[in-house]
Amino acid sequence: MIVRNVFRSLYLSSISNSRSMASVIKLNVNDTDTKAAVLKAVSSLQAGNVIAVPTDTIYGVAALAQDINAVKKLYAVKGRNGHNPIAICVSNVQDLFRWSHVTVTQDLLNDLLPGAVTLVFRRKPELNPEFNPFTDLIGIRIPNYPFVQQIAAAAGSPVALTSANISAAKSTLCVEEFENLWPHLDLVFDGGIIGDSEEARLGSTVINLSVPGQFTIIRPGSVYQKTVDILKNKYGLKEVR
Repeated sequence: MIVRNVFRSLYLSSISNSRSMASVIKLNVNDTDTKAAVLKAVSSLQAGNVIAVPTDTIYGVAALAQDINAVKKLYAVKGRNGHNPIAICVSNVQDLFRWSHVTVTQDLLNDLLPGAVTLVFRRKPELNPEFNPFTDLIGIRIPNYPFVQQIAAAAGSPVALTSANISAAKSTLCVEEFENLWPHLDLVFDGGIIGDSEEARLGSTVINLSVPGQFTIIRPGSVYQKTVDILKNKYGLKEVR
């Protein structure tokens, strides 16, 4: 733990000395035309930066998964253990087939996505081999939040996405709650308060679907019962604990 924190401090110092506090961009959640904000987000990501975005569950920090230096920044910002995997965000269901070995029907995927779930499958070699190199699995998200979907589509590359907080700290529902991270981010997109209860902080429900015919709940998250009902009752998958 001490070594990890020292590394984080040194790394963050090296990436922060040459830049100022993050720019905060207010999103109008009722405005369907977010093109300008999407372009700013994609430009920043493609420059190798880490940004913060609202999602359908909690606030997240993001970088391009195919850019290993950007991913290293992402881990450093969170103070996250390098062996703790990060999920990717994509824009549509077809992208899951590009980056992973999907074991379920497209109808099942359409029932769960977009939504507050992270689906775990075996990864394909097209995904950056230096991204989560210690596992052959990958978690994939399509948040039910059009702004984030549009970023993933415009980036043309999977977006590494994890909660906007220091590892082991509580997840965040407004940008002020992770203000301590701002000096290490390029852009912060402010979508207002996402939820109004502690239950809203649970994040996505994480399900391992890498073995055909069965599933394992890795994290119950915010839509646990709804997800289990779909997998068991509608598609007949067996839960393995």
